[in-house]
Amino acid sequence: MEFVTDRGNALLRTASLLCGAHQDAEDMLQTALEKAYRHWGRLDADTDPEPYVRRILVNLVISRSRRWKVLREIQMARLPDTPAASSDHAVELRGTLMNELRKLGPRQRAVLVLRFWEDLSEAETARALGCSVGTVKSQASRGLARLRERLGSHLAPLGS
Repeated sequence: MEFVTDRGNALLRTASLLCGAHQDAEDMLQTALEKAYRHWGRLDADTDPEPYVRRILVNLVISRSRRWKVLREIQMARLPDTPAASSDHAVELRGTLMNELRKLGPRQRAVLVLRFWEDLSEAETARALGCSVGTVKSQASRGLARLRERLGSHLAPLGS
């Protein structure tokens, strides 16, 4: 299928950001493509199928997170030492950002990925998620606030 050849890698990156694990992302994308393929004939030939597939993907990830709503918590006797900022701080920050993104709820994560990774407008994100523009704005605001709060100490070396 030409669509998968052209847009498969981009959709896999989106799925990886939404799922958190590459293996889960591959499974979710495969399922989304299968669902889209079953209804491919219903799509208008003049429209881009990517938003349709992306919406299926987001809905699958949200549904999965609802089913697997298990909080994992590691108990430690004492907190680990926090390392000083290294010369590879940007690379470490990316890993930290990805970890914190995974900790967000599925709707907030989907909004942030679609808005800031996929660079969709608020209206396009709302259409992709099947919600209002106001919901996109509030979810993005809350998600960014939570990321800023959690990443505060990691962002400090960037400002100096």
